[in-house]
Amino acid sequence: MSNPFFQFKQFTIRHDKCAMKVGTDGVLLGAWAGIESCNRILDIGTGTGLIAMMLAQRSKAVIDAIDIDAEACLQAQENAESSPFAERIKIQHSALSDFAQTDTGLYDLIVSNPPYFVDSLKCPDQKRNTARHTDTLTLEDLLQDSRKLLAPQGRIALILPYDQKERLTDCIRTQNLFLSKETSVIPVPGAEPKRLLAELTAEPPVFPTFSSQLTIEIARHQYTDEYVSLTKDFYLKM
Repeated sequence: MSNPFFQFKQFTIRHDKCAMKVGTDGVLLGAWAGIESCNRILDIGTGTGLIAMMLAQRSKAVIDAIDIDAEACLQAQENAESSPFAERIKIQHSALSDFAQTDTGLYDLIVSNPPYFVDSLKCPDQKRNTARHTDTLTLEDLLQDSRKLLAPQGRIALILPYDQKERLTDCIRTQNLFLSKETSVIPVPGAEPKRLLAELTAEPPVFPTFSSQLTIEIARHQYTDEYVSLTKDFYLKM
């Protein structure tokens, strides 16, 4: 049986009631997303609340976190309430399409580790399917509704499978967004990129898109200096 919780330096994430457990993708996005001038943040598909709490640790922003899964919201609420950031995090059980219709105001930063399996076989666990497959939230819908909620100077930060890069480019163009920063995530030296961290803006960036690479490990459990630098404020043993 897997451990029902994951201990970080400043907070604990319980994930025994949540379809998707704590993983590298969420940690990467929570540590990578730009927080400059952020007063209001929205976390879409919050799951355990991990990314919301990482951003609360890194900033003074007020954070709304939504998820379509009621049990995930209960888990995220439990995690947020036991954290030092409870007063700044609000968990809401809502689909993004519904949330975008409410009078919620605009956000300086919108983050999401969205469903990512497209046209692939599903497992028998419906909750896990909802968290992993794009049936309930396509990339197109995610960007369309996020665009409505984004402040003029705001940013959208995502982590996606690298093979979705071309699709992301098409969606950005359709929604009149701009790619300001991207990082290709490579598991070990010499491997192909597995993930793409992307930052989008509503206004054309002043400078050309900043592109970089991040390699996670040199060998099994031997992390690169870049990965340690990015995550050391969170992982206990970094």
